[in-house]
Amino acid sequence: MAQHYNTPSAIQIVDFNLFYAQAFYDLNHEWISKYFVMEEADTKSLTDPQGYIISKGGHILMALFNGEPVGTCALLNDGEGVFELAKMAVAPKMQGMKIGRMLGDAAIERARLAGANKVYLVSNRRLQTALNLYERLGFVEVPMPPSIYERADIMMELELK
Repeated sequence: MAQHYNTPSAIQIVDFNLFYAQAFYDLNHEWISKYFVMEEADTKSLTDPQGYIISKGGHILMALFNGEPVGTCALLNDGEGVFELAKMAVAPKMQGMKIGRMLGDAAIERARLAGANKVYLVSNRRLQTALNLYERLGFVEVPMPPSIYERADIMMELELK
């Protein structure tokens, strides 16, 4: 059963279902193509979110505005209580409305409920607005290991207690 998160606005954060598969793809494709290039790992996760993320114990959250998908983020299950926060996107027309913060808060809460002890993410230093959001969510920069993404040049972690 889909879990709905309480948010103080017309925005609802809901669990992914296949009805949102195209929106999940489109929202992420839009920002990735704007700043970078789609990489093989992007294509795998965006064209098969059920198989690549959810069937492996991960989660995808969708932000809806009046029922329309306007944002998304994913939690990839790395096992042993570790999740990767990934594929966070908000439609350009909805940016600045705290939707990224709502998605981030909901994803962290979902990770806690799943028994996570750590959430990490990889990003790019060019995405300063996103990095500022991650810092506000409590993430701190850690040394960057090799990544499956060429564009990734920063790693951040959030320890959950």
